[in-house]
Amino acid sequence: MRDFHKPGRSAVYATNGICATSHPLAAKVGVQMLEAGGNAMDAAIAGAVLLGLCEPQMTGIGGDCFVLLTPPGEDRVVALNGSGRAPAGIDAEKLRAKGPTIAPYSADAVTIPGAVDAFCRLSKDWGKLGLKAALAPAIHYAEAGVPVHERVAADWVQATDNLSGHARDLFLMNDAAPKPGQIFRAPKQAGVLRRIAMDGREGFYEGEVAEDMVASLQALGGTHTLDDFANTACDYTDPIMGNYGGLDLYEHPPNGQGATAILLLNILKHFDIAGMDPWGADRAHIEAEATKLAYDARNRFLADPDHMTRLDHMTSPDTAEKLAALINPAKAMPGAVPGAEAVHKDTIYITVVDKDRMCVSLIYSVFHSFGSGIASDKFGVLFQNRGAGFTLDQGHPNEVGPGKRPMHTIIPAMLKKDGKPLMPFGVMGGQYQSTGHARFVTDISDFGLSPQAAIDGPRCFAEGDVLNVETGYSDAVRQDLAARGHDVQTPETAIGGAQAIMIHDDGVLEAGSDPRKDGCAVGY
Repeated sequence: MRDFHKPGRSAVYATNGICATSHPLAAKVGVQMLEAGGNAMDAAIAGAVLLGLCEPQMTGIGGDCFVLLTPPGEDRVVALNGSGRAPAGIDAEKLRAKGPTIAPYSADAVTIPGAVDAFCRLSKDWGKLGLKAALAPAIHYAEAGVPVHERVAADWVQATDNLSGHARDLFLMNDAAPKPGQIFRAPKQAGVLRRIAMDGREGFYEGEVAEDMVASLQALGGTHTLDDFANTACDYTDPIMGNYGGLDLYEHPPNGQGATAILLLNILKHFDIAGMDPWGADRAHIEAEATKLAYDARNRFLADPDHMTRLDHMTSPDTAEKLAALINPAKAMPGAVPGAEAVHKDTIYITVVDKDRMCVSLIYSVFHSFGSGIASDKFGVLFQNRGAGFTLDQGHPNEVGPGKRPMHTIIPAMLKKDGKPLMPFGVMGGQYQSTGHARFVTDISDFGLSPQAAIDGPRCFAEGDVLNVETGYSDAVRQDLAARGHDVQTPETAIGGAQAIMIHDDGVLEAGSDPRKDGCAVGY
């Protein structure tokens, strides 16, 4: 129970269904889909696509997604990989000649958008209302406009320099970021969404829209072709699973970094986390050290599953035991050398549970803030820059190559208890996401926190040689961490965001939504 003398959020309880996400308009649209007879998948698609307009710096139809779901009345978890691939014509040697890493705001960094194909497939396989109904709210608001919310405005103003060419005309107002309350419209996107609503994936990956995207990228030196777009296809995969404190954590398999969260939790099992102050220095220190070790393994091994051979190593308890033995509870180790992948903090997450207890956990992103900063000339499709997640290190499993998927940081999650779905959840925040998953699971398991209380708690994150510590931690904790050798810094913006929906034994749904974002949970 929270202290009602202090600012905070109450949990949201409902019995029929809940949608939790980072923007109130998207949460409202999700619930409207449920009330209209749709299911959790209809609601998740409607809300996610709308978030591309409400939070265009975070996501959009030029991006990728990953999804976990439980079918109505079933306990099994289904995973879908909606991430796109590098164009067939990409050449690692030519990119190495340009520099040590892929330029993040160039056509070289643009991988083929995978999310639209995934949404079309998910709607067909699991939805009830159809794609036209799911896309109708986004089409309406793309033309009518949405007021820019506070957190979105704060992110927007930090990312204006990422935008180039035509994208500046589409996403800036008088060459400046919009202020809170200003109306943002995207009529060109409405035109694209209408084509998708009418013609399905062919309306995006073939015909006029595809021709516009290919011509725009080729004009900037990209190797993208119409065949690259036409051949885009999402994949159903088997989720990977770890356990901690009586809970089973289901993660999306590579090329997402879910295996890193499982490795992190396996390391934390070797410490008495439950005996620590949840917001004290001991827990922050152990989590930071475990993060350095787990992320070092991620940077070495994680890649497109067709090119990765060390997944079993990452999820092995033996690996975690050996890594845990390297942690000194009193002293910080040097930060692991970051991988070549670019650092970012931009994505959206949406989760929905409906009256039949179908659960959807969906994460959707354009990578950097406003992705590549490149928009197509005619239809204004803003491209992601997921290709910046590749490395140019020769022979590395995540080395850029034709038709490969890059390592992704975005990961949806699902918790089960005693074989039953307990909670779809996700933690936004770029690199932080694996650590955020581990923190959330230990909050629930070790400290018995509610979803909202777990989300509200202060966060810290070891990134390279820096330990970013939110202002919610006390000065005494910060001093203690510095004394252990951490380079303690306060991040410019709060670390990540999270959403979660818990299914209680009596059927009542309880949701939490991160106050670090503009959004909320809405139920009925």
